[in-house]
Amino acid sequence: MFSFSSSKLVDRPFDWAYQLDDLGYTGWEIVNEGRQKLTVENLVDAKQIAQTTNLTITIHLPYSDLNLASLNQPIWDETVRQMKSCLDLASSFARLAVVHPGHLSPLGVQMPDAAWTQNILGLREICDHAEDLDMRIAVENMVNMPALLGRRPEEIRGIIETVDRENLGFILDVGHANTNGNVEKFLELKDMVIHAHVHDNHGERDEHLPVGNGTVPWSKVAAALKDYQGRIVTESRSLEEGQRSLRRLKKFMKLERS
Repeated sequence: MFSFSSSKLVDRPFDWAYQLDDLGYTGWEIVNEGRQKLTVENLVDAKQIAQTTNLTITIHLPYSDLNLASLNQPIWDETVRQMKSCLDLASSFARLAVVHPGHLSPLGVQMPDAAWTQNILGLREICDHAEDLDMRIAVENMVNMPALLGRRPEEIRGIIETVDRENLGFILDVGHANTNGNVEKFLELKDMVIHAHVHDNHGERDEHLPVGNGTVPWSKVAAALKDYQGRIVTESRSLEEGQRSLRRLKKFMKLERS
């Protein structure tokens, strides 16, 4: 149940997916950013990968310049529109989509309760649209940047409980949690986890290093996820680094389950 994802591989961004089977992956997460963004024009290429390989496809909804917590209504409307459009394009071959919670704009910093409400409303819109397409949504914990919502376990729990949709779950991003110093606290939400992103760092910034090259306590992660049945996605800067992460992660998981 291991998938590969990278926002760095943008040169002919779909072609390299055909190598993933041989590298030991069974899935691919499409990052809808830059040249990897799904469009009407490249949709045939994505469908061909889904149809001609054994890869399970998941998607990451777009996030650059978008904000589900925006208090600027046209920006909020456009954010929801782009995310719904992405779900529509992927619905024939993907059953799960990852979403970032919103962030506090300069106005949102002054009106955090209103921004939180916008974030909840946006996620409900996304979940309801996904439900019509028989898709699940996984909301991601975020990196240590003060304006971002979802950096703490209580925020993620609050988002999921307040949105209150059956098709919404939690995607645990281990590297993001490490930048906030709360990996172990996030592991307490393991029963809410339906998807996982793994990469490493030294606890200060989102370096996206291979598993084992930073300070993430991988033995504790493996122990907490030993009964986890969802996908584990290595977010990597290259195929080679992804393969390195995959080898090390499998070793941690095997040691824990032996």
